[in-house]
Amino acid sequence: MNIKDAALYSGLPAKTIRYYDEIGLISPPRDDNGYRTFEKTELHQLVFVAHARALGFTIEDCRALLMLYKDDQRASADVKRIANEHLKHIETKISDLETMRDTLSHLINECHGDQRPDCPILDNFRGRD
Repeated sequence: MNIKDAALYSGLPAKTIRYYDEIGLISPPRDDNGYRTFEKTELHQLVFVAHARALGFTIEDCRALLMLYKDDQRASADVKRIANEHLKHIETKISDLETMRDTLSHLINECHGDQRPDCPILDNFRGRD
């Protein structure tokens, strides 16, 4: 299968697939003419990475997860450790976003939104003197 068909199959842009090949995340074989060919193994790896990336895993996490996926002797504890670390990062981001939402909501509520120049939102952005 060529890269265009692999892109359709995996839902990834061809440019992303090329990038994954360049960084060694996937390694599709090449024809005599130098074009990448995608067999079932590479297609499954692309779908695997697409799903992991959709959940926000980093490229390096994907690399580690792919290695574990390919290893029949893997310990599921290793997979769970990576997933737990990622979940901690997600929870931190959620907490940070909730703090941002609360702060911005408070500032919006404090702003009269009228013709006067005073604006608590801008005052907050300016910081303390």
